[in-house]
Amino acid sequence: MAANNRRMSGKKGAQVGSGGQRRRGLEGKGPTPPAEMRKGHKKNRIAGAKAKQTLRRPALRGRGGKGTSELVVGRNPVVEALREGVPASTLYVQQFIDNDERVREALQLAAERGGINLMEAPRPELDRMTNGLNHQGLVLQVPPYEYAHPEDLAQAAYDDGEDPLIVALDGVTDPRNLGAVVRSVSAFGGHGVVVPERRAAGMTAGAWKTSAGAAARTPVARATNLTRALESYRKAGIVVVGLAADGEHEIGDLEALSGPVVIVVGSEGKGLSRLVGETCDFRVRIPMPGGAESLNAGVAAGIVLYEVARRRA
Repeated sequence: MAANNRRMSGKKGAQVGSGGQRRRGLEGKGPTPPAEMRKGHKKNRIAGAKAKQTLRRPALRGRGGKGTSELVVGRNPVVEALREGVPASTLYVQQFIDNDERVREALQLAAERGGINLMEAPRPELDRMTNGLNHQGLVLQVPPYEYAHPEDLAQAAYDDGEDPLIVALDGVTDPRNLGAVVRSVSAFGGHGVVVPERRAAGMTAGAWKTSAGAAARTPVARATNLTRALESYRKAGIVVVGLAADGEHEIGDLEALSGPVVIVVGSEGKGLSRLVGETCDFRVRIPMPGGAESLNAGVAAGIVLYEVARRRA
């Protein structure tokens, strides 16, 4: 009986409650992050080493029809770029970042798309990479855009048994206008857009976003000299039509829009440059009863593209 009492005396009595700590410890902490993001994991160490090498490597200018790489900086811009399908090669994530909703969505979108490297980097490296911009721990690298050659656009149309319908931009420097034109060209069955190599908007992340996905199926060509590119189109039997507020023809009266055509759109305010205007076969105007002096490139291109599509229907 004494032995029994000794055994019983070792039994624990009432204990102070844990205050819910044990229960909270069993609660889920959200989805498991990718191996590249888990500190101490082999893939995390490899990704970190690659990130440092990439960040220390100088950006290379594209050759042979390539643009330059670009960085999208900040949590909201990165998430929006991934949602809109902007091409991306690497998503840089700051070490020990606060894992909020936007960070989780960025990681999820990058994983779902595939082909996007996830790199963890310390804050000083991201600060240096972005020249001190407020990156908020997220940086998306957009690879150089692969530009087509102007002749490729016409050839692709002929290969499909269609008359070429191309838009050339003269002095348009806003990437959002370029994106809007790409979207309109795609909507009305056009075969591509031509931009000058210098002093003009290129296919940046902003242009991709404005195109609403159309840039993935509508090529953009870059011309070293826009005037020579237009002359080459003329020699190939394609009519070059320039939009001008003081054009000699109205778009509704120009029969040339029914055949193979290149529509040239100038910048808002300045319009067509002198050499480009002189290269055009026709200069047409868009009647505006409301009295507006000019339209931006995206709107003007859309109006003429609709007229061409209506005639071809």
